Parts: sequence; C-alpha cells; structure tokens
Amino acid sequence: MQTILVIEDDESLRDTIGVLLEQEGFKAVLVGDGRSGLDQALALKPDLMMVDLRLPGLSGMEVCKQVRAAALPTPIVVLSALADEVDKVLLLELGADDYVVKPFGTRELLARIRAVLRRTGPERTRVVAFNETEVDLEHRIVRRRGEEIKFTPAEYNLLTFFLQNPNRPLTRDLILNSVWGYESYPNTRTVDAHIGRLRQKLEPEPNVPRHFLTVHGVGYRFVP
Repeated sequence: MQTILVIEDDESLRDTIGVLLEQEGFKAVLVGDGRSGLDQALALKPDLMMVDLRLPGLSGMEVCKQVRAAALPTPIVVLSALADEVDKVLLLELGADDYVVKPFGTRELLARIRAVLRRTGPERTRVVAFNETEVDLEHRIVRRRGEEIKFTPAEYNLLTFFLQNPNRPLTRDLILNSVWGYESYPNTRTVDAHIGRLRQKLEPEPNVPRHFLTVHGVGYRFVP
C-alpha cells in the first residue's frame, strides 16, 4: 500500500482527500500545518506528498524547499487556490512535481496523483547511463565522469523525461505538460533555456550537441 502525506490546513478538505485516498487503496497521513508536515515527510518518506501552498507555521513553498534540500526524492503535488503561471514555474523550480488548482474534482486529483506516481515510481530504483553520464533515479543524483553535477529540480525532471523517451521527437508543449505540469505557457522559451543548461552540463561539446538534439519545426529529441 502506497503512503500519501497530505499537508492541508483546511480540515474539511483534508478529511475529504483522506477518505478519497483510502477508498482508492492508498494509506493517507493527514497533517494540518507545515512544520508538522515537514517532520512527517522526513520521518515517513512517503510515496507522494500533497502540500497546500498557504500553511500555518511553515509555508508550502518552504516545505518543498526543505524536502528537496534534505535530498528526499518523494514526489510533491502542490494544492493551491493561486492559478498564476509564474507561481507554477517557481514551485516546480523548487522541486514540486505537479500543481493542482482549487477547487478541483476528485477525478482530476486522482489522475494527477497516479500520473506523478507513474512518472516517479519504478524509475527511482534504477541507474540510467549514457555516454559518460550516470543518473541515479533513486537519489536524484547526476554524475559525469564520476563527479556529481548539481541540477535544479526542473533541470532534473526535464532530464528524466528525456531518459524515459529516448529517440522520440518531443514538442515543446508536450515537454511543458509532462515536466512542468501544464499544457501551455505564453513563452515556451523556458524549455529552450533548460535544454541549453542540460547541454552545458552534459554534452561533450555544448555547441555541437550529440544527445539533446533540436528537431526543427517540432522540438527536441534525446539520443542516448
């Protein structure tokens, strides 16, 4: 049984989510404030966390930051009434894996949870290698020639998405939806910027990429 930690200060919503998760076969652990939620996350190491953005004691944003600073690979789904796209980008940079705007339907919430668990579950037990790079998916560590390379959460999520889709042309919209968690964004240059960072960190010659290739008129393709 997979454990899902729910950190939500609205007692009614928290209990509703808890009942829903239990009905779907999950074990739900319910917490009402950020500090207690962080303590539970570090102690339990749940299979997934759901974190409200506005929490008493410690904000949801700070919870995300501290969970990732502790190198905890648990996927995080943020719950918030704030629908601003900039907030989504910021939260995903801090390490959240998806973002659900309140109010939400039960079907949508369960679909997001299952999608995140599929993306982050089995792969966490493996190490994937290409060229002189190794990606430890259990501990979210990337090494090149044996030396660890620092990645932001968004860079790491983009890299693992490419690893899951080798040799497949990927549009910018598909990358945005799969990595950042939403279908479109007014400026797709955020994808281009992150591709550039991957090339700088992992390509033998960043200006002549061998692995993270541009597919003109489409988007990008990863070649191991």
